[in-house]
Amino acid sequence: MGVVDTDSLRGQLLIAGPTLLDPNFARTVVLVTEHNDEGAMGLVLNRPSTSTVDEALPDLELDVAEPEDLVYVGGPVQPAAAMILAEFDEPGEAATIVLEDVGFVSVEPELGGGSVATRRARVFAGYAGWGPGQLESEVERDDWILEPATVEDVLGESAEELWSDALWRKGGEYALLSRMPLDPSLN
Repeated sequence: MGVVDTDSLRGQLLIAGPTLLDPNFARTVVLVTEHNDEGAMGLVLNRPSTSTVDEALPDLELDVAEPEDLVYVGGPVQPAAAMILAEFDEPGEAATIVLEDVGFVSVEPELGGGSVATRRARVFAGYAGWGPGQLESEVERDDWILEPATVEDVLGESAEELWSDALWRKGGEYALLSRMPLDPSLN
C-alpha cells in the first residue's frame, strides 16, 4: 500500500485485510474515532452482540438508544465500557464529533448527557486501541484497508454485510476480495 499519511485517520474505516487473522479483528470494519501522536482508538462496526441495550445497560438513562437495540462489540479493550455513537440534530451537543454529524454521546449529565436530540444511535461495549505508531505500522503491512466512512456505514442497518459492502464500494481488486468466502479452500 505504501506510506501511511501521517494526518489523522479519524472518520476513516479500517477494513480488515485478508491476512489479518486475529479473531478480534478478522473481517471487521473499524471506524477510527481518534488518531493522533499518542495512538488511535476505534469501534468495530460490524459485530452485533446478542444482548440488548436494556439487558446490558438497564440503568442507562439516556433517550438516544432504544432498549431493544443490540449492543455492538466495539473491540477487545475495556469490554465493560459502554460508548454511544449517535447522529446529532445539533452536532455541538456531541461530546466529540467523529464524522459529519456523528459523534459520541456524553453519559455524564454535567457534560450535556441526558436529553439530546439525535436521529439514530448505537451502543458499543469496548473499543479497539493502538499505541503510538502501531496503527500506521498495521496499515503499512496491509493488515487494514482504508476507506472514507459514511454515516450509513456507522449507523446503517446492514452491519453484518459491512465488510463486503465497503470493499465492493472501494472497487477494483477490493471488489473481488469482497466476495471471498470465509474459507477460500471451499471455493
